[in-house]
Parts: sequence; C-alpha cells; structure tokens
Amino acid sequence: MAKFVLQNVRLFVAGADLTTVNNQLEVKPEVEGKESTAFVPTGDVWTELLAGLRSVEADGEGQWEAGDLGKVDDVSFGQLGSSTPWTACPAGAAVGSLAYLFNSLGGSYELGGEVGEVAPWKASGKGNSPLVRGVIGHPPGTARTASGTGTSIQLGAVPADKALYVGLHVHSVAGTTPSLTARVESDNATGFPSAVTAGSFAAANAIGGQWLRIPGPITDDWFRVAWTISGTTPSFLFTVSMGIA
Repeated sequence: MAKFVLQNVRLFVAGADLTTVNNQLEVKPEVEGKESTAFVPTGDVWTELLAGLRSVEADGEGQWEAGDLGKVDDVSFGQLGSSTPWTACPAGAAVGSLAYLFNSLGGSYELGGEVGEVAPWKASGKGNSPLVRGVIGHPPGTARTASGTGTSIQLGAVPADKALYVGLHVHSVAGTTPSLTARVESDNATGFPSAVTAGSFAAANAIGGQWLRIPGPITDDWFRVAWTISGTTPSFLFTVSMGIA
C-alpha cells in the first residue's frame, strides 16, 4: 500500500459502525522495554533492553449521536468495563482490505463541549487481546437474508504457538425472530472442496459484537466466513475481521 490521505477510514466497535461520526482514530501498540543491563569486562556499557509485556490502545473521536446500539453514546457507555471487538480499517472495508482488530476493554469515554459547537465524543479502548494485523472477511454494506458463504482468503496456516482471531460486528437486525450464526471455515484450496468449521460465534439476534480466538495449529491456509440465518423475512448487516497473531 503506497502513501495515501486518510479519507475512507472505517471504525467498527461492537455493533456500531462509527465511520460517518468519526474524524480521528489512533491505534497504538506498545512493547515494554525491560532493562537488563549488566557489567561488561571492558569498554563502554550500553543499555540492554528485553521485550516485556505488549499492549494496545485505540483512541477515537468525532460527532456525538445516541439512540440505539449502533450509535456512539450507546456503545461507548455500554462497553465501559466490558469487552467488545474493535476493528479499524485505514482505507475502506472491502473483503481482503487491511484491518487492525483487537478485543477491547472499554477504557474511557468523553462527551460534551463548548456552546455552539457540534457535540463531540472521545473514547478509548484498551486491548485485552493481541492487536491483530488482518483483513476484512465480510463487508459491512452487504445485507444477508439467507444462509451462505463468503469470499475465500488465503491467510496462511496458523502455527501451533499462534491463533486465528476473528471479530464479528452485527450492525442491524430485521425480521421476525431473526437469528444469525456466523462461523469461520478453512480448507487447503480456494474452492473449499473439503471445508472444515474452524470456529463458530454464538447465535446473534440483536446489534452487538463478539470475539473469537481459534488456537493453532491449523494446517489449512484458506479461510472464509459462512453464516446460518433463520427466522421470518430476516435481514442482517454485519462485518467480520480476522487475522493470525
């Protein structure tokens, strides 16, 4: 990806698509440096550091809205002290687009400002999972009304010391007794001649988010999102992000 101007940034927190009410986003991974400097027989002593604990925090801000679980006030207030997935995409959210995802403990939320200004918000999420550099597995703008499968993506095999992480953001739900059960399938070929379910989310019937960790090893290197939908005239909008870390 070459240099570009931030214009088409996408931000998903739990079931909220905050894209059009968000004008600043920072994702900040960090590794503690633990000093292990010791004497040397001769010469100058240079500081020696070992990698310590890793952490991630994301900060966003924009224009305040409230009224349902797809709005920033409802999701930011509700996630304080609880875990929910964050997915950030620097340049759009088509299938295969670069995505940064992590499971977040809601850390802080600010609202309100000066008289005469557009009502602002600021929120931060502190990771209680790795920050995963992955991709979008299912796009946010495609409504699903029946069971199906998504586009295959070659992520690579998952080593024994790593895991496949998946974030599910359910943005809208319609119909009578609608239910969506999303899952991740794997195979060793793009056509999925012998698809295997790598992991499944719990059934969803309301706006919200879920996080899934699927431990390695997984020898298959192709993955796709699949879903089972039931109910009377059901319709769902949802986003799925996934990656290996």
